Amino acid sequence: MSIRNPSPSLHNEDLAPAAERKWGAFSIFNVWTSDVHSLWGYYLAASLFLLCGSFVNFVIAIGIGSLVIFFLMSLVGNAGVRTGVPFPVLARASFGTFGANVPALVRAVVACFWYGAQTAAASGAIVALLIRNESLLAFHQNSHLLGHSTLEVICYVIVWALQLLIIQRGMETVRKFQDWAGPAVWIMMLILAVYLVVKSGTFSFGSEIPRDVLIEKTKDAGVPGEPGSFAALAAVSATWITYFAALYLNFCDFSRYATSEKALRKGNLWGLPINLLAFCLVAGVTTTAAFTVYGEVLLHPEMISAKFESWFLALLAALTFAIATLGINVVANFVSPAFDFANVFPRQINFKRGGYIAALIALVLYPFAPWETGAAHFVNFIGSTMGPIFGIMMVDYYLIRKSQLNVEALYHENGEFRFQNGWHASAFIAFVVGALFSSILPTFTSILPDWWGTYGWFFGVGIGGAIYFVLRMGARRNPAFAS
Repeated sequence: MSIRNPSPSLHNEDLAPAAERKWGAFSIFNVWTSDVHSLWGYYLAASLFLLCGSFVNFVIAIGIGSLVIFFLMSLVGNAGVRTGVPFPVLARASFGTFGANVPALVRAVVACFWYGAQTAAASGAIVALLIRNESLLAFHQNSHLLGHSTLEVICYVIVWALQLLIIQRGMETVRKFQDWAGPAVWIMMLILAVYLVVKSGTFSFGSEIPRDVLIEKTKDAGVPGEPGSFAALAAVSATWITYFAALYLNFCDFSRYATSEKALRKGNLWGLPINLLAFCLVAGVTTTAAFTVYGEVLLHPEMISAKFESWFLALLAALTFAIATLGINVVANFVSPAFDFANVFPRQINFKRGGYIAALIALVLYPFAPWETGAAHFVNFIGSTMGPIFGIMMVDYYLIRKSQLNVEALYHENGEFRFQNGWHASAFIAFVVGALFSSILPTFTSILPDWWGTYGWFFGVGIGGAIYFVLRMGARRNPAFAS
């Protein structure tokens, strides 16, 4: 749709409602293959597999979690299809035309951090391959730069630059990259699993790993209960659901390009419950077979590929996992801050410039490698505040507005969403209280029980959404407080 006389401080070509919608079910499906099939995604899936203790438990815990993810992504995805706007613009309906910059920047900060972390993981897979060569191993051990080995720095910069090449042509190039990378990763995952199963001589879902090994390997996972217990299974489902907390917010950045709600639903169905469960099963089979072959639990796929006797197979695995990690970076950690930064300064920053800012921040962070230190706790703390944001936005769109949104008013400073000079007090009160229970109290105090942090995102969604609903209903009954 065309926006008439938009406010320059709220509009540019990239933030406007999507004009072209070419993303069919296959492209939506590959958003999820790109998001999950990474080194971090594999590591999480393999870790959760160990915590389940058995194949049946694993299917139940991950299956339930994946169905919940499908439902939540459908909520925000449908909003994107119907309105055609990206996350920071949709947030204006609940947080105000200028207040929406706050949730946008929260999402952008988390994305920049993980952009660097995922780039480091992808480059690490390449380094693991290269140091099989004795000369490169010696170079890796003896030459250092910026607090890392020089080889690590070179690989990081190369992977970092490759991502800029993918994104510089815009969202249509992102779609084409995903359509190619998603299936390629699946093929490599299956090759890896089959190779290890054949080499181990057995096909098993965890029964080969002794219980004492499971307990030892999962003792620092931060999940209550022993592997296979009800507490552990509940935590596995919660962790799997929370893993997607960032994309619950900005999935509309992609669904806005979907051809229809039917295409979105079909892509989500195959990409979420079906694909997620299948991916986790492959990760579980691979981890079990690797234990039989190498006698140790290897949760990181590059650790497995580094042990391959075949140089070609090791090369294929390293490149595939690097590409997979680039995929999730583009989906989860590049597109979002690109739109988020553009939303703050639409006259100065477009989609490409916003993406370049995110990439530059990740490059600046690399010498400090905060993802390898306690700084990760800070980002997890910030990230958990995304729960209240999601709750507020979904309550506003579905319960308050009944899916009816004046899209054109989202681009006008003095329109329906001006609230209190561009800021919506009700949303920020709900946001602060929700964040108090999802982030602040669990992180900095011992007031709440130990298990609370595992479910912090859920408490944030429920508390933030409920308070926002009560305040909005009160404002409707008391028009004097509505704006």
